[in-house]
Amino acid sequence: MLPRSIRLISPSGYCHNQTAAQRAVHYLREAGHQIENEKVITRRFQRFAGTDAERLADINQLAQLSVLPDIVLAVRGGYGASRLLESIDYIGLQRRLLNQPIALCGHSDFTVIQLALLAQVGLTSFSAPMLAGNFGAEVLSEFTLHHFWHALTSPTVNVAWQSATPDQGEWQGTLWGGNLAMICSLIGTPWMPQFENGILVIEDVNEHPFRIERMLLQLQQSGILARQRAIITGSFTSTALSEYDNGFDFTTVWQRLRDTCSLPVISDLAFGHAPDTVTLPLGVSARLQVIQGQAQLHATGHPVLR
Repeated sequence: MLPRSIRLISPSGYCHNQTAAQRAVHYLREAGHQIENEKVITRRFQRFAGTDAERLADINQLAQLSVLPDIVLAVRGGYGASRLLESIDYIGLQRRLLNQPIALCGHSDFTVIQLALLAQVGLTSFSAPMLAGNFGAEVLSEFTLHHFWHALTSPTVNVAWQSATPDQGEWQGTLWGGNLAMICSLIGTPWMPQFENGILVIEDVNEHPFRIERMLLQLQQSGILARQRAIITGSFTSTALSEYDNGFDFTTVWQRLRDTCSLPVISDLAFGHAPDTVTLPLGVSARLQVIQGQAQLHATGHPVLR
């Protein structure tokens, strides 16, 4: 892999795992990459990675850079990005970044900034690994690394996986989504993209199936699911079912979604808060195909690193 310039941003929570973040920086430098703006790793105000003004500057300064980095990489998620949405320099970012070979990368809480950029000025980004949680893992996932560099350097992102879905067919639309809780937090705001014929990909962590269903009902009842062609479900991790659930699990949630919305729900994509995760461009044209449980996703139209 060619050496790349990687600029760090930290628009959300304080990086409590400093060891992982420094391990990630060491790994990336050893691989030949140049790390910029490293000071954001240790920055802290209350539970956040700095004051609102400092974290906002991480984003808005991108519009002023004379030389753009190859990759803008979020340090971690948590909470805090939603506080910045009203003050982001969307027009400045569009003017500087649109049609440039730059990859804005992150997931989790960063989802709200990614969707706001799409809604306001059509800027594409990547739902992708982050510094501390992924690149800072004690054992790096070769699966995650492969899909990350594939997505950032290939004109067409190709992902194949085995799904337990009963659905079969082919669907085309705009690929978008990310963390489900953060998507739902944007309902009724100017930061929610209004895609017709969307292919919505979702993931979450520490959310019980009934909470996931409640969020999906909110998307349904607000009319958003009616504009989708298909839903892809990623990783839903760190939840434990109890005897009280009596069989109510994620499979139940996905089937009810099929029954009530008449939407194909393609499950089991390695995407989200897990060691193995694919990287997906958001806001681009995509084709999804499923034949006898074998799913394939092809996406085009995203920035490609030279």
